[in-house]
Amino acid sequence: MKLQYLQLSSNKLSGAIPPDLKNLKSIKLLELSHNNLSGHIPVALEKFPILEYLDLSSNDLDGEVPQQGIFKNSSAFSILGNKRLCGGIPQLQLPACLKKDSKKHGRSISLTVIFSVIGAVLGLILLSSIFVTLYRARRKASKNPLPASFLESKYLNVSYKDLFKATGEFSSDNLIGEGSYGSVYKGILDRDETLVAVKVLNLHQRGASRSFLAECEALRNIRHRNLVKIITACSSIDFKGDDFKALLFEYMPNGSLEKWLHPNVHGQYEMRSLNVIQRLDIAIDVASALEYLHHHCGTPVVHRDLKPSNVLLDNDMCAHVGDFGLARFLSNAASNTSQDQTSTTGIRGSVGYIPPEYGMGGKASTNGDVYSYGILLLEMFTGKIPTDDMFKDDLSLHQFVKMALPDQVMEIVDPRLLEDVQALNNGERQRIARTKMREFLSSVAKIGITCSVESPNERMQMREIVKEMHAIRDLYLGDGIHPDQQNRERLLGDSSSYLSHY
Repeated sequence: MKLQYLQLSSNKLSGAIPPDLKNLKSIKLLELSHNNLSGHIPVALEKFPILEYLDLSSNDLDGEVPQQGIFKNSSAFSILGNKRLCGGIPQLQLPACLKKDSKKHGRSISLTVIFSVIGAVLGLILLSSIFVTLYRARRKASKNPLPASFLESKYLNVSYKDLFKATGEFSSDNLIGEGSYGSVYKGILDRDETLVAVKVLNLHQRGASRSFLAECEALRNIRHRNLVKIITACSSIDFKGDDFKALLFEYMPNGSLEKWLHPNVHGQYEMRSLNVIQRLDIAIDVASALEYLHHHCGTPVVHRDLKPSNVLLDNDMCAHVGDFGLARFLSNAASNTSQDQTSTTGIRGSVGYIPPEYGMGGKASTNGDVYSYGILLLEMFTGKIPTDDMFKDDLSLHQFVKMALPDQVMEIVDPRLLEDVQALNNGERQRIARTKMREFLSSVAKIGITCSVESPNERMQMREIVKEMHAIRDLYLGDGIHPDQQNRERLLGDSSSYLSHY
């Protein structure tokens, strides 16, 4: 397993950059910012074959900046905050490096003249440093440099200045969400009044730059009606000269699924609720997105962080899966196993939705996404958060629902789903509607339980889940109260190949 991401920012490292780094030829991202590193930038970094981003900012490096390899592209590396660097490519606007005089000429120049020249140069650099920094900030902000592998001509070019204006100077009034690696703002692009969601990365958070690259890589390769549509990305510096990275997405006016499922927690949508069909349609939308990622991409993609806050709803209440900051591409041979192509450490999802094998060091797999989907499905129809205080010791949301099947399913369902049934005046119609609701909820719950079993190999695959969910919808909305017996047995009875264990 080869190391591809090395993040050592803000670790109080000192001394020269170790020459042994030249052996890490598989590195894609190297972050050494906000330390006390000194000395020259190793020329060996020019020869890293697949290095995509290098961050050496906010150190005490000196000497000439290399000009080959990654140092050819000013958007692929950052050296801000190293005031004693010189040279490099013209785009950096750094002062020229002083050339050493030959011995012959050196003897002919007096020490007084040398010191005078050095003093004048240093004074000039000191006097102009603020103006150079501001000039570079304005110039780079307007160019919107991005990782070369991401942007193509079809993407919109935006600058930090554009986003600063679009979001009302990143006003708290326009803040619509916060996550592990940054904040999301609502914005309006001036040029065509486009409503957008702007995800601003907190680059001081460890892993944020890696998350940015992962999301860029994932979103440039995938397109589906149930995935959040990316508009563009911005990798630049702000008005203070600090690095700035942001992603722009299509704005989703109905917010996240989490705020609809748990309105009391967020203080929103108190008077609105999702009915049975809306929840079922959203569940199918999410399943369709995962089916595409797992089975219809050139290289299978594992989302790794599926949860209600990462499911967004458009104006028609159609669901779109977002936040690919933890996504991973798998080799085709590894898509259904616990193998992936990269060595990664740290959290691989959100508590309550993480499959048990991840907690034991297992690698990312499509089966892990299936587990998260199963928990999401159970949460949608019970209204219970998997991290609720009631779930402790051996009781989990999975166990809670499993123990209620089949007889007590109506007792654990989200009470809001029963309001339409209880509103029926006719006793016989209410009885029939309640029976139909119980059968429907039982079939959905069984899928959620099967998806969230502990053993990865016993979980369903997303292509089967999509078929079953569509069949449940057709059955529930079918003509008449009593559906076709064959379909009823396939979905609700013990003969189902996936549900017979329960």
